[in-house]
Amino acid sequence: VQLQASGGGLVQAGGSLRLSCVASGRTFSRYVMGWFRQAPGKEREFVARINWSGSSTNYGDSVKDRFTISRDNAKNTVYLQMNNLKPEDTGVYYCAVGPPIATMTSGEYDYWGQGTQVTVSS
Repeated sequence: VQLQASGGGLVQAGGSLRLSCVASGRTFSRYVMGWFRQAPGKEREFVARINWSGSSTNYGDSVKDRFTISRDNAKNTVYLQMNNLKPEDTGVYYCAVGPPIATMTSGEYDYWGQGTQVTVSS
């Protein structure tokens, strides 16, 4: 099982980025997919999760109303649209796959991608 995240980069505050994460090795259509991030010297932080059908999403308080998670099960891909980026959004963003009961806790997720760096300059 592999998760390949992409789409990170350097952007100015107020800008946008779209992250993608492609899962391979098995079908994840019945699983929760999520995004977490980690800034230097800080713990991994929940960003967003989406259930298998896309009908239910959850967001961390710091990204609500700015980030949108979506998925395309036919492509085994989850996306994270990030708008109005702030310097505090800087970090390595990780995608993860977990069972249907996975919520906002990183330990509930079984598979992790390698991460993609997002840097927001002020």
